[in-house]
Amino acid sequence: MKILAIETSCDETAAAVVENGTKIISNVIASSAEMHKKYGGIVPEIAAREQLRCVIPVLTEACPSLTTVDAIAVAIGPGLVGSLLIGVETAKTIAFATGKPIIPVDHVLAHMYANFLDSNRENSSRAQSRDNLIGFPAISLVVSGGHTELYLMKSVKELTWLGGTLDDAAGECFDKTARLLGFENRGGVAIEEAAKKCKVPSAKCKVKLPRPMLDDSFNFSFSGLKTAVLREWKKYEQHDEALINGFAYEIQEAITDVLVKKTLRAAQKHQAKSILLSGGVAANSRLREKFSILHSQFSIHVPPAQLCTDNAVAIASYAFFRGEPTDWHEITAVPDVSVEF
Repeated sequence: MKILAIETSCDETAAAVVENGTKIISNVIASSAEMHKKYGGIVPEIAAREQLRCVIPVLTEACPSLTTVDAIAVAIGPGLVGSLLIGVETAKTIAFATGKPIIPVDHVLAHMYANFLDSNRENSSRAQSRDNLIGFPAISLVVSGGHTELYLMKSVKELTWLGGTLDDAAGECFDKTARLLGFENRGGVAIEEAAKKCKVPSAKCKVKLPRPMLDDSFNFSFSGLKTAVLREWKKYEQHDEALINGFAYEIQEAITDVLVKKTLRAAQKHQAKSILLSGGVAANSRLREKFSILHSQFSIHVPPAQLCTDNAVAIASYAFFRGEPTDWHEITAVPDVSVEF
C-alpha cells in the first residue's frame, strides 16, 4: 500500500510517498526557516503564506501521478493553525477529486514511527518487518520543540501515554536559552555546537544547573531550568566565548540527563525490550550518545537526524500502521489536538 502524506504543522512544507509504512519512495521538504531569521523566531503568517506558495510544487515533486498511490495522509495537529489548514485543505481536495481514502494524523505521535522506516534499518535488504527489529513492549520518547512525551508501546498499534510536558518542553528550553546566550533563533543546534567547544572542567564557568523533576513521575518541566540559566547568567558581567560555551555545555547536560533518566525509569518499570527516540531534539548527538550507553540493557532505536525534524514520511508510516480512514468532510485542522490518552 502506497500512501501520499502531507505535513505542514510549522514552517516546513513536506510531502512523501511511503510503501507499507516502511519503504520511502519519495521525501520532499521545503522550509521557510531562512525567512524567519530576522524575526528571531517563526512568524505564523509568513510560514502559512510560504506554504501556500510551495505546497503544489512540493506535492508534484513527491508524487507526479496520484494514480500511483492508494491513500492520502495528512497532519491535522498539533501546530500552527494557518499552516495546518494549508496541508489539511490540500489533502481533502485530493481525496475529494480522486475518491481515495484520507487518514488524519497526529504529528507528535507520528514522530515515533520514523523508527519504522527502511532508512533506519541496519540491513534493510534482509529485514522483512520492523516488528522483528523493535521488541515490545517498548518505551517511546518523543522530544521536540513543543512536546516532551513518554509512551508505552505494547505493539505497533497499541500506545499508552505515560507522561509529558507540564510547561516548557525540552526543545523550547533549548531555543529560549540559546537566545539568552546570543544564538538568536538557532536553538539546540547552536547549543550543541558551543557545548562541543567547552573545555571541561572550565575555570571560566563553574555554573551548575538543576535537573528538574527527577522524581517518580513521567512528566517533564523545563521552565525552572530556563529560569536557573537566566539567574546564573546575570551573575557574570562579561560573557566571553569560554563562558558561553560553558553554559551551553551545562544546559545540554541538564536537559539530556533528565530525558535519559526519566526514559530509563519508564523502561525499567514496564520491563521494556526497546527504547525508541524521536522528534527534533533526537537529532542532538549528546542525547544519542547517552542513550547508546543503554544498548546492553535495551534495544535502542533512533531515526537518522534528517527524519527527526518535521517530515511527511513519518506521517505516512503512522497512517499505515495505526491510522484510520475518515470521511474527508469530518477532517479539520486541530492545532491543540491532544497527545495524551
